[in-house]
Amino acid sequence: MKHFAKTFLASAALCAATLLPAHAELDVARLQAAIEKSLEGDYPKLDALYKDIHAHPELAFEEVKTAAKLAAEMRALGFEVTEKVGKTGLVAIYKNGDGPTILVRTELDALPMEEKTGLAYASQDKTIWNGKETFVAHSCGHDIHMASWVGTAKTLLGLKDQWQGTLMFIAQPAEEIVSGAKAMLDDGLFTRFKKPDFAFALHDAPIPHGYLLYRVGVGSSISDGLYIKFHGRGGHGAMPQTTIDPVMIAARFIVDVQSVISREKDPTEFAVVSIGGIRAGTAGNIIPDDAEMLGTIRTFKPAVRTKLLAGIERTAKAAAAMSDAPPPEIKITEGAKAVMNDPALVATTEKVLKAAFGDKLRTSPPGTPSEDFSEFGNAGVPSMMFNIGVYDLERWSAANNGGTPLPANHSPLFAPVPKPTIETGVKAMTLAVLSAFDQHARGK
Repeated sequence: MKHFAKTFLASAALCAATLLPAHAELDVARLQAAIEKSLEGDYPKLDALYKDIHAHPELAFEEVKTAAKLAAEMRALGFEVTEKVGKTGLVAIYKNGDGPTILVRTELDALPMEEKTGLAYASQDKTIWNGKETFVAHSCGHDIHMASWVGTAKTLLGLKDQWQGTLMFIAQPAEEIVSGAKAMLDDGLFTRFKKPDFAFALHDAPIPHGYLLYRVGVGSSISDGLYIKFHGRGGHGAMPQTTIDPVMIAARFIVDVQSVISREKDPTEFAVVSIGGIRAGTAGNIIPDDAEMLGTIRTFKPAVRTKLLAGIERTAKAAAAMSDAPPPEIKITEGAKAVMNDPALVATTEKVLKAAFGDKLRTSPPGTPSEDFSEFGNAGVPSMMFNIGVYDLERWSAANNGGTPLPANHSPLFAPVPKPTIETGVKAMTLAVLSAFDQHARGK
């Protein structure tokens, strides 16, 4: 929340200096009116879809019912739908003459956590995850994205006299474990179907609804998963001299690894190492044989990532050596690469969005979370991702003036205001797609 608050406030100061012309080549005012009129009739169905999906979330690669709901919606609109792409993903195609193919992505999956919003449509669903029963919740806002995705598809079909080309709407599984985009690509997304000319995605954020954040170039972090198993020698907690304590080694590592960030990395470059899980022992009076830990590594630049990975490995081995323990097992799993927002596509899109949203469209620094939307850009498709707000402006202002902080994504209390958030998503994404079609038609 603090990151988005600082971004939002800082970008306000930049707005006056970065205002773009108040008009775009498209007749944005007329298009806005048409989109808003369409939403007047469409929103009740979008609201029902959103609340149904919110109440019945599914985890990564288990989104069978969610995907089926979206497939039914898109078939009803006249899209040609292919299911089970990348296991549970779907591809919906609509052809409207000659022109570019534009990809619009939504995500399908939810998180293994309990929702605590108290909403009437709050999720109560549970499933088995990693061998244990867990609650499931759409605490990242993918349900907002899905409703906006369907709404955008319907709105674009209502405006099909304004564009020529092909819509490629994809619903991607497993974004939360940054595996779904690659799974779809590996399953022939760009060979079984035409490779798109442009790609768009949006993500909600804890800023006021009606506002948008965007950026050029790096849009999100590179992610890596970290697993370390420290080996020791178990024994009685009252006789530690007979043991090699792997819990102490793990604790030493957790503290010492932060020095890689604070003393080895350029302080002007972003990097985070967070340990989110430790598994060791069965009782308070038993020193265990082993201690396992799970973590995440986030960076923006490959060179910084390389330095961090080397420092983590060196620090883990040193922590073990200090206790005369065997070398640890270290596994670093490559996750998502950074989202790269294509400068030319952003330049085209921002003109239209600025004409529609005025100073509610603001630039921001890269987001520190990771996103596998990056896979499409890395496959050679010029891409853009932007953020939409979810909270009432009054609540947001109070929270950032000494009040209670508003829950951000992945909080059990994350609760977007549905109507204005979804409507902003539909409006912004529709205009983004239309701007790409228009610029292509003009040969720019």
